[in-house]
Amino acid sequence: MSKKLDIHNHILPKDWPDLKKKYGYGGWVSMDHHCGLVGRCNMMKDGKFFRTVEENCWSPEARLKEMDRDGITVQALSTVPVMFSYWAKPEDTLDVSRMVNDDLARTVASHPDRFVGLGTLPMNAPLLAVEEMRRAAVDLRFPGFQIGSHVGDWNLDAKELYPIYKTAEELGTVLFVHPWDMEMGGRMSKYWLPWLVGMPAETATAICCLLMGGVLNTFPRLKVCFAHGGGSFPYTVGRVQHGYNVRPDLCATDCPLPPRDFLGKFWTDSLVHDQAALKLLVDVIGEDRVMLGTDYPFPLGEVLIADAYPGKVIKESEFSPHIKKKLLWDNAMEFLNLDGSKF
Repeated sequence: MSKKLDIHNHILPKDWPDLKKKYGYGGWVSMDHHCGLVGRCNMMKDGKFFRTVEENCWSPEARLKEMDRDGITVQALSTVPVMFSYWAKPEDTLDVSRMVNDDLARTVASHPDRFVGLGTLPMNAPLLAVEEMRRAAVDLRFPGFQIGSHVGDWNLDAKELYPIYKTAEELGTVLFVHPWDMEMGGRMSKYWLPWLVGMPAETATAICCLLMGGVLNTFPRLKVCFAHGGGSFPYTVGRVQHGYNVRPDLCATDCPLPPRDFLGKFWTDSLVHDQAALKLLVDVIGEDRVMLGTDYPFPLGEVLIADAYPGKVIKESEFSPHIKKKLLWDNAMEFLNLDGSKF
């Protein structure tokens, strides 16, 4: 059986302190393990129900059983985006980031042949983020970090974020961009639209900002992967390029290179749920730049639910065995700078 690395999945600590009590203000998430649901836990936000998660969201042992069942060799673990906490006071976001990263490091250390860690950062305070990057990369040996698709009013082209990109280049650590903080109300309040439509738009926005904002031109050694197959970007790249061509006064203000010049210079996961979409994704992004991603353990991911299972779209594709091996393993090894023989 071929090896598989899942670049996109989420894990939480089993529990953590009462952050409202610790910091003196609300907005924080907590875990209610006394909800009466066996093997489940309610995530609460300011005392109100947020979502129910199962044991596989915090237990490495439960997770490993399902990885073995699903044929997943390694998971690159990252937190649930609600834990980003970019809205909080910088020193508190740093504290939460350190708590999450230390817990993640303990999980990785318990099974180093099955897990690697993608830490979280206080992106709302770039200098503190750089401090945590250095600690997590050196002391915790994380190969990279998960970041949000925007930070408050900053898109990812904000100059304020440049110290983070510079440090990632220096350390050789990667960035995994996950959409978050979508519009939830009004017209988006029905049909799960924030997740089905808002997330792909968020990711496309993040890609456009890194490309047209000149970030990948300024930091050519920066390795970035985008979740959910790059969102809506692969389907709309022609429109983006055309806009650059016909309205350079609006689109070419911050980077001398057109968007298409950066194709093949960033990565995406494979989470598109559709054969034709995966073929387009590989055609646009490149067969060396797409990696298996499942969004485990959540139901919108490619997990064992309904007619889905981890790696289904790749496995059932018409790609050659050589390309499938790239998508399932080789590309992730290159992206994360890992030695595949150690897993």
